[in-house]
Amino acid sequence: MIRLIHGEIYRLAHKRSLYIYFALLAACYAFLAFVRSGGFDSESILRDAGSFFEYMPVLAGGFLFAAVYTDDLNSKTLISLVGFGTGKTKIVVVKFILMAVFCIAAFGLAPLFLFGIHAALGWPAPADVLLQVYMISFKQFLVSVGFAALSGIVVYGLQRTTFAIVAYVLLAFGIISGLASWILNSDFVSALFPGLSSHLMAGISGRIYMAAAKGEPFIMPLIEYAIYVAVAIALSSLAFRKKEMEF
Repeated sequence: MIRLIHGEIYRLAHKRSLYIYFALLAACYAFLAFVRSGGFDSESILRDAGSFFEYMPVLAGGFLFAAVYTDDLNSKTLISLVGFGTGKTKIVVVKFILMAVFCIAAFGLAPLFLFGIHAALGWPAPADVLLQVYMISFKQFLVSVGFAALSGIVVYGLQRTTFAIVAYVLLAFGIISGLASWILNSDFVSALFPGLSSHLMAGISGRIYMAAAKGEPFIMPLIEYAIYVAVAIALSSLAFRKKEMEF
């Protein structure tokens, strides 16, 4: 497994389009920040972070999801891995680990990038404000990784790039979560099982964020999140084993 992880990290680290894509995103934000800098103050970074990180699961997470999960489908290297004896469950676990690692890098560096831009424009963020930005980033990191785990079921169950990316984007934009919340919050369902919508992936991530921001323990929602991810990985592995690969 370690060798496979190293190989995948090397592949992604040498993916030129990854650097070009994130450089373009960074340039776009830097330009927009410069245009709006006349109205900035010491807490503008916090206001920007709210909208900036809201789109990170789609813009950053979506690209990483495609690079980690679907590149192998397009290049047919997934077939080669299985053909050379790599276990399907091992592949599923490795892909999830890679998604988590690269999301840690992206969501860990993004607050520093925001800090650098605002500092260059004359408004460096105080330490407590930067910490709040990191908390917002942490929430969206959880969302991105969780949605990737859920979308992995589509990746390995259907093995179609378009379906997999659409599934992730619908989750990241909150469309599926919105529909699920609407159903779970309906009078009939909420009367029988109140508060179910808070147990969706977005709700769990939100509860972890709120507890962490208040300095309260969040072990229970974190366990719930881990169960979600574990079940998604198990279902992905099951779907992968059941699905015949097209050679």
